[in-house]
Amino acid sequence: MSRQIEIEHEIEAVSMAEGAGARVRRLFPTREHQHVDPFVLLDEFTVDPTAGFPDHPHGGFEAVTYMLEGSFRHRDNLGNDEVVSAGGVQRFTAGERIVHAELPAGEQVSHGLQLWINLPRRLKDMEPDYQPVPADEIPDSEERGVRIRTVVGKGSPVELHTNVRYIDVTLEPAEVDHQVTYDDEVPPDWNGLIYVLQGEVTVGGRSVDRGKAVAFRGGGQVRVTATEPSRVVLIAGQPHREPIRQRGSFVK
Repeated sequence: MSRQIEIEHEIEAVSMAEGAGARVRRLFPTREHQHVDPFVLLDEFTVDPTAGFPDHPHGGFEAVTYMLEGSFRHRDNLGNDEVVSAGGVQRFTAGERIVHAELPAGEQVSHGLQLWINLPRRLKDMEPDYQPVPADEIPDSEERGVRIRTVVGKGSPVELHTNVRYIDVTLEPAEVDHQVTYDDEVPPDWNGLIYVLQGEVTVGGRSVDRGKAVAFRGGGQVRVTATEPSRVVLIAGQPHREPIRQRGSFVK
């Protein structure tokens, strides 16, 4: 029998202002919860057309922006100028240093997730890079009320310098009180979390609802169940086991 994941703690996202008029729900880092190695930061952002994230620098990590609604325009000092729409992904590797802006590209609210992944010390000074991936290139499957989109992992073209699995899971029970289940297996030496975007789910015997997450260390069998329409992301990765020294938008 597979070892079940061991939930370490529950995290509740904290609402705060970021950029120029944007709002985020920050899962970590906050005063209560720091990093989940190899992950540095996870924000769920909501940006109206008049707000955004003007030019600013980054260094020492990679970021994956996954659009849930609306669209974002990315511009950087490498000459990239791309629009990523709902269901699409953009990844930038800050490396030594990158300067970029992320701004809404349409007249509707842009909603998504941004995840920062630490770079190992040996790659902190690498050349920066950028990769856009449209929605139709993200693997998507549906079976028995469970829809799975693989943002990062098997079949996804998103490239990172850290072993990561990032899955968007929508659970749609066919009728009230009918349970649907998502099962996964996380490698035994990985860390991870399950964050609830919609509804309420049960993980490891715990009930977790909108805007909250459970963090786990050590990998194992993951089971997420729901009796109401729900949506979660499972994010897991191989830790670098190196200090994460975050100074604003830089990770040393």
